[in-house]
Amino acid sequence: MSATAGLSPLRVGLAGLGTVGQSVASLLVGDAADGIARRAGRRIELTRVASRTPKPGVDIGGAPFSTDLGSLVGNDVDVVVELIGGDTTARDLVASALGAGQGVVTANKALLAASGDELFALAQRQGAPLGFEASVAGGIPIINVLRAGLAANDIGWIAGIVNGTCNYILTQMAVAGQGFADALADAQRLGYAEADPTFDVEGIDAAQKLAILAALAFDTGIDIDGVHAEGIRSVDSEDIAYADELGFTIRHLGLARVAGGGLEARVHPALVPNDVLLAKVDDVMNAVMVHGSAVGGTLHVGPGAGGMATASAVVADLIEVARGTLPIPKPASRRLPALGIRAVRCPWYLKIPAVDQPGVFAHVAEVLGEHGISIEGVIQRPQDIHPGEAPWVPIVILTDEVAQDVIDDAVKAIEGVEGVTAGVTHFRVVHPDALDMQGDA
Repeated sequence: MSATAGLSPLRVGLAGLGTVGQSVASLLVGDAADGIARRAGRRIELTRVASRTPKPGVDIGGAPFSTDLGSLVGNDVDVVVELIGGDTTARDLVASALGAGQGVVTANKALLAASGDELFALAQRQGAPLGFEASVAGGIPIINVLRAGLAANDIGWIAGIVNGTCNYILTQMAVAGQGFADALADAQRLGYAEADPTFDVEGIDAAQKLAILAALAFDTGIDIDGVHAEGIRSVDSEDIAYADELGFTIRHLGLARVAGGGLEARVHPALVPNDVLLAKVDDVMNAVMVHGSAVGGTLHVGPGAGGMATASAVVADLIEVARGTLPIPKPASRRLPALGIRAVRCPWYLKIPAVDQPGVFAHVAEVLGEHGISIEGVIQRPQDIHPGEAPWVPIVILTDEVAQDVIDDAVKAIEGVEGVTAGVTHFRVVHPDALDMQGDA
C-alpha cells in the first residue's frame, strides 16, 4: 500500500502562470508528482489556477482556471501559491488568503520587502503557514538556512551575490571583455534580464532580497528604506581589468551586519579579493556567505533565478506545508535603526583620469594626505592616443580604510586638481572577514 494512501491531499491554488508558475504547475501535475507526494507524505494537488492572462497551452492538469484571483480564496484550496509579482494586487491576495486561514507560499521579494512585517503578523494571528523560500536566491535554500539550519548561531554578517543578472553582466565584462551595454544586451537576449532592466542593474532587486535576509538573520523588522543601494552601470571593462591587476574581482554584493546598535545593510559594486570564494561565482549563479558564531563561515551557492530553480523552492515550501513542518513566521522582536552609509569604513578603489604630465600624481597624493587617506597601491600606465590628442593616463589608487564621507570629500577635491580631466570613479573594496570588525549581534 502507498505511504500516502488514505491521507487527504494538500489542495493548492496557483496564482500566476508566468515562467515560474508554469514550472510549478509542471512539477505538480507532471512526472515529478509521485516523487513529491512520497517525500511530502501525501499528494499535493493543483486544485485551482488563476491568472490575469489565460494561457490555454499550459498543462494545469485539468484544474479549473479563472482570471479572478479572488477565486483562490476559500473554496477548495488549502494553500495559495502567489506568483503574480508586484506589491499591490499580490498583497491583497496574500492578506485575503491568510485572513481566511489558508496557507500561502510566495516567491515575491517586492511584496515581502514592502509588507512582510504586516503579513508575518497576520500569519501569526491566524496560525497560517507562510512560505517564502523562493523570494531570495531562487534554488538556494537560504531562507531555511537562516530560519532553521543556523538557528543555534548568532549571525555575525551576511555577504552575497543575490542578483544573477548583475553577476552575468560583470562576468561577461571580465571574461569576454564586453562593455556594459553589450553585456546587458546579451543578458536580455538570453532572458537573464528584462526589457527594462532597471530593477536589476540599479540594485533594487538585490536590496529587496537583502532586506529580507537581514530581517531573518538579525531578528529585526524588514526595512527596505534602510538598505543603501547602488547599481553596476558605472562599472566599465577597464575597471575590471585594473581590479584584476590589483588582485580583485568586481562583484555586485549585498552586505548586512549589526554594528553600533544599528543595522548596516548595503548593496553596491565592490572589489573582492580573488582568493575569496565569492569572487569565483560566475554567470547567473547566486552565492550567499553567512557567518555564524558557532559554525563560522558558510557558503551557499546555486542558481538564483529561472523557472525551475525558483519552482524548486516553491514546491519545497509546499512539501513542508503538507508535512506540517513549515514554520509560521515569527514577527521580529526588535527594529534596529538603519546605519547611514556615510559612516561605513572600507578601503577604496579610485580611477582618476588625468593628463600625462609631471606633478599631477603628486597633487593627487597631497589631497589624499590632507584627508588622512593612505595609499596602499598604485597603477599608472599611459593610454594609446590618437594624433593630435594630449597624452593621458588614468591614475588607479587603492586606499586604506576610510569612511564614505571622507572619500566623498577627497574625490571632490581631486576633481578640482589641475590636470584631472573628468570625474573620479570610486568603488568600495570588501573582504568578507573584515565585516567581523566592530560588529555585534
